[in-house]
Amino acid sequence: PLRLGGPWLLGVLVCLLLWGSPGAWASYLRRSSSCMPIPHRMALCYDIGYSEMRIPNLLEHETMPEVIQQSSSWLPLLARECHPDARIFLCSLFAPICLDRSIYPCRSLCEAVKRSCAPVMACYGYPWPEILNCNKFPADHELCIAAVSTDENSSSRRMPRASCKDCELEEASTAREILENLCANDFAVKIRILRKNMTTTISDFDLDPSRVEVLKHGPLLRTEIPGRLQQWLDIDATCVHNIMRGTHAGVFIVSGEVQSDKVVVNKAYAWQKKNRNLHQAVRRWKHHRCPEQAG
Repeated sequence: PLRLGGPWLLGVLVCLLLWGSPGAWASYLRRSSSCMPIPHRMALCYDIGYSEMRIPNLLEHETMPEVIQQSSSWLPLLARECHPDARIFLCSLFAPICLDRSIYPCRSLCEAVKRSCAPVMACYGYPWPEILNCNKFPADHELCIAAVSTDENSSSRRMPRASCKDCELEEASTAREILENLCANDFAVKIRILRKNMTTTISDFDLDPSRVEVLKHGPLLRTEIPGRLQQWLDIDATCVHNIMRGTHAGVFIVSGEVQSDKVVVNKAYAWQKKNRNLHQAVRRWKHHRCPEQAG
């Protein structure tokens, strides 16, 4: 999980020193609110880099059970990894750091997270909530929590585009249906996926470069496919999580389409001995002619 310790906290404290003595505001905070440990059950913000939060929080949740309940509803969005700073933004509101002054997220941080995450929420029929209206938050030149990810350090991790269709592991019904699917998609590859870790809510995945067998490359060069598929593993965490189903490693036949600078996986089959139809389809694929080719 993303940690905010070290330089991040130091930066906040330096800003506070430059801001001046909190004075009466600090006395008001001490009277009207209290500091509490961030509980294990608050998965959204536990172990984020500081251990205590202020109650009531900046969303006016007054009790810890209410905070835990309300924050848990954001975990599915966090799992979509729609923006690398989404957790920082949400926790600055749900679990504000326990200092003498309330520190809100910067408006630019809110806008960056909203740009990437609001389309994902819209896929499931949820609008960006009014309580997170970015106009409510301070401008960057004021005291606020800024983005941690910048163009310089996040360029290697592309921002995911909203996809309203979550891929799932398919049942290999018949060899014919599998062949029709391979024909309908731009590419089809047999790959081995490895999970980097099993200890965090959001896992990272790697492509085993020694286990990439290209069945169909479509508009891509064969040499491009491993890199494009690793990019897919990086930005579409929900899809990969659905395919892996909690396992540490697995071999799959994946197929999908090419969309400008990325690939989108539409179908995935687990490569297992019991999937005879899948094995048969792959054997037949070498000599199979798709309808458009046959014409």
